[in-house]
Amino acid sequence: MFKIENLSVGYQNTQILDNLSVEFPSGAITGIIGPNGAGKSTMIKGALGLIKRQNGVARVDQRPIESHREQVAYVEQRANLDLTFPINVFDVVLSGSYGRLGLFKEPSKQDKQNALSALEQVNMLNFKERQIGDLSGGQLQRVFVARAIVQAAPIVILDEPFAGIDMKSESEIMSILKTWRAEGKTIIVVHHDLNKVTDYFDHLIILNRGIVAAGPVAEVYTKDNVSKAFSADLGNVLFTDDNDSKQEGVSHE
Repeated sequence: MFKIENLSVGYQNTQILDNLSVEFPSGAITGIIGPNGAGKSTMIKGALGLIKRQNGVARVDQRPIESHREQVAYVEQRANLDLTFPINVFDVVLSGSYGRLGLFKEPSKQDKQNALSALEQVNMLNFKERQIGDLSGGQLQRVFVARAIVQAAPIVILDEPFAGIDMKSESEIMSILKTWRAEGKTIIVVHHDLNKVTDYFDHLIILNRGIVAAGPVAEVYTKDNVSKAFSADLGNVLFTDDNDSKQEGVSHE
């Protein structure tokens, strides 16, 4: 179980999140949706200690995350990565093993084999010598999913993994996420395409500077909640008035 308790984060004079608390179930894929500026990435980064938080704690099975960082694999937004850094695909994936290594220890032969196996799982083995800056968006995301495979953490968090990638890569990544779900992992995905919510997620968090709703998708993904978080117009586009069922989807970044 991954849990955020009383998280508060602000930038300069703007409060983004104030005493936010939420739980993420294991053995499930949880989506996080909300409009631009809702605090989706801020919530994740604050929980992981990647940005300064004013208050709050994130816990893994009741233990503060600071002493159990190896339990979490985090896939950053592609837009925030330095793609000019001189590192090839194989070395990126191999770096997933570093958290298990002792100080000054080199990756073992088995670690290297695990990296190759992970690349094969995401159909990127033929790109193992390619510099990361030479990859397409979908290829790069598959590489970072391969790194998470090597890390073998029970909690995997992906920030906008499907933004700007091809459908083949998206399908392959989702297949791996479903495999992780079957293994009992906790999978958290910050997401923007409302058309995929019911297909991709078991649980959903709708966020807009606070929790609008959280729980199983069938209970949370409703016209009322979407209207509260985004707008009444979007709620009307996505849902019919009579049965509150989804009619068509849109991408809302």
